Amino acid sequence: MSDHSSTEQESTRSRLFFSRARDWALPVAAVLAAAGIGVAGISSGLANRDRPAGETPATSAVPADLPSCPVTDGKALAPASGVLFGINSDLDTKPLATYAAELGHKPAVAVSYVDFPYGDQDRDRLKDTAAKVRADGRILLLTLEPKQDLGSVTPEVAAALAQDLAGINAAGVPVIVRFGHEMNGFWFPWAQQPLEYKAAFTRVADAVHAGAPGSAMMWAPSYAGGYAYPGRQYGVEAGSPDFAALDTNNDGALNTADDPYAPYYPGDDAVDWVGLSLFHWGSTYPWGENEVPEAGKFAGQLTGNYNGANGDERSLPDFYAEYAVNHNKPLAIPGTAALYNPGAGGAPETAIKQAWWEQVFSPQTREQFPQLKMLNWFEWDKDEAEVGGRIDWTVTSTPALRDSFAAALPGWLEYGGGTGCGAGGS
Repeated sequence: MSDHSSTEQESTRSRLFFSRARDWALPVAAVLAAAGIGVAGISSGLANRDRPAGETPATSAVPADLPSCPVTDGKALAPASGVLFGINSDLDTKPLATYAAELGHKPAVAVSYVDFPYGDQDRDRLKDTAAKVRADGRILLLTLEPKQDLGSVTPEVAAALAQDLAGINAAGVPVIVRFGHEMNGFWFPWAQQPLEYKAAFTRVADAVHAGAPGSAMMWAPSYAGGYAYPGRQYGVEAGSPDFAALDTNNDGALNTADDPYAPYYPGDDAVDWVGLSLFHWGSTYPWGENEVPEAGKFAGQLTGNYNGANGDERSLPDFYAEYAVNHNKPLAIPGTAALYNPGAGGAPETAIKQAWWEQVFSPQTREQFPQLKMLNWFEWDKDEAEVGGRIDWTVTSTPALRDSFAAALPGWLEYGGGTGCGAGGS
């Protein structure tokens, strides 16, 4: 399961957000102008989908005299050793600079979301986000959400995206594009459409590789416990070409015996990074109870060895071995966290979250998964449809929890640069 949100809430928040975008564009335009990039050079925008309604947007405080340091090789963003540490959060509520102060490190990666294709309204938002990453981060993980339909991702749309990314790269900010994440789930309108999904991903990848060499492409499904989610909102129609593609064992049914990842893989030429959304939702379905994660769960899910809440999930493929090792791709965990339901009883928050981060940050994680190159913490406190209420995924909302988390960050993590120049920092 995933880092998805309520479509209705998202739509309302997006309308409120974009109605104010013009009011705070000028400081950002000044920042990118200082780097030699004009407003007309970037024609897209970035909206973090879970931004609370009514919140006052923050303007960028990036100095206008930052040095120019263009990024030219997006395929070289994975560190030779170590793992990039990032934040998946609302950067308006809590800027990257605040995370840096609280955790003692600048996050190396900042995750944000944009509806795709996008319109001119979004332009200033993208520049602001890029400026924030340039000042207080290192890499922008740009999540493109094709909510209209996959067919709307035309070659022209992909080419315009590449032009936008080239401008961001020229300002010193590398971008990794995560297109149509969690496509193997049921919670997004681009879900369970492997044929069109792969075609759309390839169109975007071709454009990005050709036009924005400082950017890279990430393919990132969700951990597939409970796959193939029969009868859910965005299920596949029996008898369709997509159904045939998903029925990998050709038995006429879709279930955990079918491969939940391979039908969606666009190919090695299109994919630079592979990623897997990996969360502790609980130990017993239905979700919503506060439960300490079982020992070894993180590694078990990543390798297909987890005997999980939906029955024995050890029939799932070894994602790490297949995609990170066999396809020789750097692996990202674009979002991870442990469920805490403030409205429920059960295990205490600290016990749940600490047990999860101890698994994620354990020495065994580094030893067992040398291809792991990125870990992003999911810092959201939001409503979850699966639970029917608010879930607090954060580790920085209270000082005691935040300090414990910061103290647990291992030495093998890599952080953002100190020069305010994206990947050019140290």
